[in-house]
Amino acid sequence: MVDQTRFREMAVLVEDAGGLHRLTFDQSDLRRHWAPGGLLRFPIMTGGGAIRSLYLGFNRIDDLSLMRKIVAVPEPEQAGVDARWLLLMGLFAGTLSSALLYNLVIHTGRRPPFQRWYLAWVAAAFAYGMVWTNVAAYLVPTLVGPIAVRLDFILVGLMVATGNMFFFAVIEDGILPRALLRCGRLLAISGVALGFVAAADTVFPPVLTDRLLNYAIALTAVAVGLSCWIAVQRRSRVVWFYLIGWSPVIIIFLARLARNLRLMPQIDGVDMATFATLAFEALVLSLAIADRFRLVRRELDAARQRQEIDRVEAKALQTAARTDHLTGIGNRSAFEADADGMIAHGELFSLFLIDVDYLKDTNDRLGHRGGDALLKRVALSLREITSNTPGIMIARIGGDEFALLCPGGRGEEARLIDLLAKMQGQPWRFMEHDRTISLSIGSARFPEDAEELDALYHNADLALYNAKRQGRACHYHYDALQRLLRDLQVELSRDAEAGLGRCEFLLQFQPIVALQSGKVWGYEALLRWDHPHYGFIRPDRFADVLVAERIGLRIQEHVLELALTALRDQADQIPLLSVNFTAAQLSGPGSARRVLSRLAAYGLSPSSLCIEVTERVILDRAGATILTALNTLREAGVHVALDDFGTGSASLADLSTMPVDMIKIDRSFVSGMQEDGGDTLAIVRAIIGLGQGLGKRVIAEGIESEAQSHRLAALGCHSGQGYLFGRPTGKPLPAGMAWPDGAADNVIPIASFNQSR
Repeated sequence: MVDQTRFREMAVLVEDAGGLHRLTFDQSDLRRHWAPGGLLRFPIMTGGGAIRSLYLGFNRIDDLSLMRKIVAVPEPEQAGVDARWLLLMGLFAGTLSSALLYNLVIHTGRRPPFQRWYLAWVAAAFAYGMVWTNVAAYLVPTLVGPIAVRLDFILVGLMVATGNMFFFAVIEDGILPRALLRCGRLLAISGVALGFVAAADTVFPPVLTDRLLNYAIALTAVAVGLSCWIAVQRRSRVVWFYLIGWSPVIIIFLARLARNLRLMPQIDGVDMATFATLAFEALVLSLAIADRFRLVRRELDAARQRQEIDRVEAKALQTAARTDHLTGIGNRSAFEADADGMIAHGELFSLFLIDVDYLKDTNDRLGHRGGDALLKRVALSLREITSNTPGIMIARIGGDEFALLCPGGRGEEARLIDLLAKMQGQPWRFMEHDRTISLSIGSARFPEDAEELDALYHNADLALYNAKRQGRACHYHYDALQRLLRDLQVELSRDAEAGLGRCEFLLQFQPIVALQSGKVWGYEALLRWDHPHYGFIRPDRFADVLVAERIGLRIQEHVLELALTALRDQADQIPLLSVNFTAAQLSGPGSARRVLSRLAAYGLSPSSLCIEVTERVILDRAGATILTALNTLREAGVHVALDDFGTGSASLADLSTMPVDMIKIDRSFVSGMQEDGGDTLAIVRAIIGLGQGLGKRVIAEGIESEAQSHRLAALGCHSGQGYLFGRPTGKPLPAGMAWPDGAADNVIPIASFNQSR
């Protein structure tokens, strides 16, 4: 019986009393000469006592140092050895096959890495055991001798590498240092490589490669041992299963290593123990995998629970991200996402922007809780009126602004307009206070009015602005002409800065005449913009847009400087000059002092200046400071006139407390006095009587005919101004001059503003 090694041919020489007998074998002859336990068997029929000498010869053997076993065994004794080997390998094959099938069946879905490495290790260990012990020759008779030896080297390298990788994969995450994990992977790669190198005995020196493979196995054992010690210190649970299974294997492999390095004699029990411990290891590691799977299942269950919680939380966060916290309807993000989606799909729809009127007044009178109650009531009403109309999206996109997306054609849009109209004036109640809903509504359609959301929103917002200008509580659909006018306003706002630097903003003067005598006793300074392209532009064409810009206040200050310059330079012609003031010029504690200081700087008497304000200015949100400024100016001698009286919301009580010297009747009342069946004449009579009763001078604006002048004089109106007495001009006439009939035909005409551009 000889150990299997690599050679081309071998010969057995037996010398007995009959002479020298020679038996020669090549690799093809070995299929009938193998025995369980990794041995080659050569029967010699001569009795043992008759043999004088026995010789073995090899042709191209890899190295004699790798021949580890030569033994002569009586045939009956060898039969018992074969039986023990076959019994052992039967248990080995059964255990590893069971472990392999078990791990193939469990967790057949996405296998974790440690299970894949275990399956690879079991397969390599099973193949190694069958090939090394020659049991595989029962199925493949040629798989013995040099072929088996070469395959054994490859399988040993694979078995060590996969076992190494299994260990580092099965240990819990975070237990081992990263450097040790990298070292383990490098050893695994080197083990596989050296196994193939050792099998290539025709290319590489067999003794050297065999030693290198054994050293790689030894280093792997050291790395695994160090890793086990660290894992135990860090209280790994899986490492104990691994130690129970691998400790016997490591001990036996160290014994095989010592035998291979000739540090201990050849013992058959070492080889048999090798496969017994491999079977035991497979069994224990299956238990380790089962325990690891229990951990994995718990982790998966926990992960599923976390995923479910995350899904619920994500849904809640998504809902919160798309929901207005106050009203419970969609917010701006939801509105933009839905609108972008409808535009992307080319779906026809109308965009409605709704502004809640008088929300500030509600907050002032009922507190912010009252304002919140109003917004909730509007949102609830919008939900109610659209509940039977599928597809409509409602959102609150600003403090008092709502948006509706109405899919469909003109018919759906018209039905929604009717429903919104029914909301106007609906009562709502808060803390015993009864109020009504008022909504300003602007709308635009996709794609007729715009093909992008930003442009569509701006167009609907422009329509909303026009709805407010028309008196609120109404709906206005976007008109392309309004966009042209708006663009023109934007252009004017850009031109205003340069126009101010080029002194394009000028004053023209319209006389104020005593109706009884026709004498001029003052002028009103009227702002005009001498635009290089549009000619002379009146303030009603540009004031709204410029007031909203920072340039507006600078222009007003420029007007005051022009007016004071005219008063100083033409004091003999202008006894009194009226100048229109905005709320911004009169707000703040220092506004009155600034006006008085400018008068002093020009050397003018305060009584030469008249400040004209509208009811809206006095009733502005900063009304208290404005009234204070007006009182200060009036006490200093500056005259104060209430312009456009009758068109605002001032009450009799408000008028009695306003610090004004003059009341100016709006031109709309003057022009309506001649209409039959109207109440305008009665209103004018009442205003004149109210002014006389309060001791105020009454001035009528917009007088264009002798009949209007005579009627107003008969009603007791003191003064007037209008085209009858003269259009605004760049140069006032001498004070006290009477304006003859027909003077309006002789004044300088003013260039009209061309709206058609």
